[in-house]
Amino acid sequence: MLVIALDTSTPAVTAGLVELADSRPHSLAERVTVNPRAHGELLTPQLLDVLAEGGHQLGEVDAIVVGAGPGPFTGLRVGMVTAAALGHASGTRVYPVSSLDAIAARTDGDSPLLVLTDARRSEVYWAVYGSRKTHGARERLTAPAVDRPEELPARLEGMRLEVAAGELASRHAADLGLRAVEPAYPTPEGIVAVAGDEVRSEADPAPLVPMYLRRPDAATPGPPKTVTAERGRT
Repeated sequence: MLVIALDTSTPAVTAGLVELADSRPHSLAERVTVNPRAHGELLTPQLLDVLAEGGHQLGEVDAIVVGAGPGPFTGLRVGMVTAAALGHASGTRVYPVSSLDAIAARTDGDSPLLVLTDARRSEVYWAVYGSRKTHGARERLTAPAVDRPEELPARLEGMRLEVAAGELASRHAADLGLRAVEPAYPTPEGIVAVAGDEVRSEADPAPLVPMYLRRPDAATPGPPKTVTAERGRT
């Protein structure tokens, strides 16, 4: 099966063409560019590049898998909107997956794992993972969360972790008594691994709902304040 993998939940702009066989996914072509200000400009050209390099067209693809976060509002929606548009245009199923799960899927070994990515505002997105499942994905032991780094020791107490992955692992692993490992960002193979069982069974995808974990900065303005009652007062 041929699967497109997309993710814009981190500073990395990720696009790949992946073959999903009986074992773990295999990347046929991929582009991962770290540029937090160019998700919209880079994603589609990178996707066209990987399709050309892989020798396939959009109509030959069996499924699309996209990272649904957690991630900042502006960047995350680029990947999800692109995936939705491609799926609608080609009649292809689009499967959302946790971007933290995608990172966990491409770590080496089976040691209990913490994944950390940048949530901005001096906070981190995180989740804890255990043993391997099919296609290389890992069992997620905690729901994705957002916290300040200094709050993590209390959150992780008793979990017996050994390693940390994700873009902030190198910055915070030592403070948590952990060893930092790769990858720093979601990879095409990791993205597809998380949805491997659903893709192979052609199950109906979950709704394409982005995982923000907190409200966006922008808000709908409230009703204007009236000043009529104040007029004529002295």
